[in-house]
Amino acid sequence: MNQRDIDTIFALSSGAGVAAVAVVRLSGPATADILCRLTGRPLPPARKLVLRTLRDPAEGSIIDEALVTWLPGPGTFSGEDMAELHVHGSRAVVDCLLGVLSGLDGARPAEAGEFTRRALLNGRLDLVQVEALADLLRAETRVQHKLALSGLAGEGSRRVESWRRQVTELLALLEAAIDFVEEEDVAERALTDVPRRVAALVDEFEGVARAARPAERMREGVRVVIAGPPNVGKSSLLNWLAGRPVAIVSDSPGTTRDVLEVRLDLDGMAVTVFDTAGLRGRTADEIERVGMARAQEALTEADVVLWLHAPDVREADVDAQGRVPDGPAVLHLLNKADLLDSIPQRYPDEAGFDAIISVKTEAGLDKMLGRLRTLVGERFGGAESALFARARQRRKIEAAAKELRLLAERPDLPLEVRAELARAALRHLDELIGRVDVEDLLDHIFAEFCIGK
Repeated sequence: MNQRDIDTIFALSSGAGVAAVAVVRLSGPATADILCRLTGRPLPPARKLVLRTLRDPAEGSIIDEALVTWLPGPGTFSGEDMAELHVHGSRAVVDCLLGVLSGLDGARPAEAGEFTRRALLNGRLDLVQVEALADLLRAETRVQHKLALSGLAGEGSRRVESWRRQVTELLALLEAAIDFVEEEDVAERALTDVPRRVAALVDEFEGVARAARPAERMREGVRVVIAGPPNVGKSSLLNWLAGRPVAIVSDSPGTTRDVLEVRLDLDGMAVTVFDTAGLRGRTADEIERVGMARAQEALTEADVVLWLHAPDVREADVDAQGRVPDGPAVLHLLNKADLLDSIPQRYPDEAGFDAIISVKTEAGLDKMLGRLRTLVGERFGGAESALFARARQRRKIEAAAKELRLLAERPDLPLEVRAELARAALRHLDELIGRVDVEDLLDHIFAEFCIGK
């Protein structure tokens, strides 16, 4: 722990801008002294809001009439002594208070996520809970909200602690067999139950890791790519989904040159919709070729593809078929249904499409949305019950499973090697919840937090 970790920190914890009330929070060993100096009175009763006049200790001038609360550690969010100052939310009041605090010995402004970092260092949260808190602050949809609350409540952390106990017990059995290797009956008894227990743990690890994959996508947002030949109405569909003119719409082929994206809430599920350049066989325009390459790249990363067709676009001339890679689910949509009566019938088998729509008249768009909701639900439903929602967490679980699987599959390995495999699995679990040195990772995670959290 360095000096900065024992400073008393402060920050505006409510939103910036004019508001009825602004909340400034403090955390650290000098909190009690600072609170007394600001109010000119003894500490108020713990965990009760009381009215106090805040003054500049140097000049005696009034800062504001405020509600203050004294929160003695260690039973606080950060695990340290804390205080909250609820002042009027004008910029002048907040700036004055923060300026006074900056001039007090032992106090300094908090860095991004520093209150939460102290909660981790003081054992109030583990790393999985810290990541869940970051996700909660960024949650945009109901599913993201539920996933983050589950992680913050410690459901996944408790499962990891159970795994750690079981792996530790396995390691103890292996160590016992090593210690009594010359007494074969003792060593044999110690190892009797190891294969069954290892197999059960591997199955559990792999099941939890599989469940984490759809949760990761729900946390990040399901990737829906709108693709197809030029002039089939891709940008118009994006604008309709967004409810605003995000993309330029033109009758000229190749208008869309880059990948545009819009975030949507689809029945509580986070969805990112991407509009891409039209795909065709040849073009002399270098910029359009780059756009098509980016469109193809977006398709390789898609979860769902909305492939548009139109009766006034001759797909045989644009070489647009066969462009969707294996993996994403595809909804084939026939757009410009309003032209079907005026153009010679080129689609006699309309049942071959997942939906027939007209972005211009909005015909069939509700049906298309229904199909999209169903498809996303089928592919990513159940994510809300996942214990983990980050790729880092899943990879640590998979790494632990890999070590234990090798331990189970190679009973011919020396006992010392098998014990080391168990030790490695335990190390991955420790890294999962932050029990070992993860300083570089912490810097990355706390960069996601706002000042004051």
